[in-house]
Amino acid sequence: MKNPFKKIACIAVLALSVTAVPSTVLAQEWPMTGGDFWEVSGIDVADGAGMKYANWLASEWRKNLEFAKSKGWIKDYKVLANNYPRKGEPDLYLIRIMDRIATGPEGEERAKEWVKHMEKSIAKMQEGSGNRAEYREVMSSSLLQEMHFRD
Repeated sequence: MKNPFKKIACIAVLALSVTAVPSTVLAQEWPMTGGDFWEVSGIDVADGAGMKYANWLASEWRKNLEFAKSKGWIKDYKVLANNYPRKGEPDLYLIRIMDRIATGPEGEERAKEWVKHMEKSIAKMQEGSGNRAEYREVMSSSLLQEMHFRD
């Protein structure tokens, strides 16, 4: 929906209908259930920097996500290439799959564990992220949720 007012109206109608119908009835009638969350980042890689960025993904990025996976923070991760990108579309999609979103306190604890794992300060990690801006741009970030048919 392009019109934000229509979107808000639809959400309001849905919210009102949910409160008017007992949740057990709604659960029985709604044909889908929510599944895993997919955090998707669209990345534009600068011309000539494909190898440099691929090496970083295969080393640092992968190491970080394997750590997150070992802690149970994510279930999986993927890199998808856009083989026929049109003007303005990302070259790559970086995906992290998780069964739930961390709460505020969980996020704080994870941040402490990241700093310890990375053996770098938050400032150093931010600096490294900024250096990658020379050869890649984060074009988009989305949080999607898988939907499963209720059978």
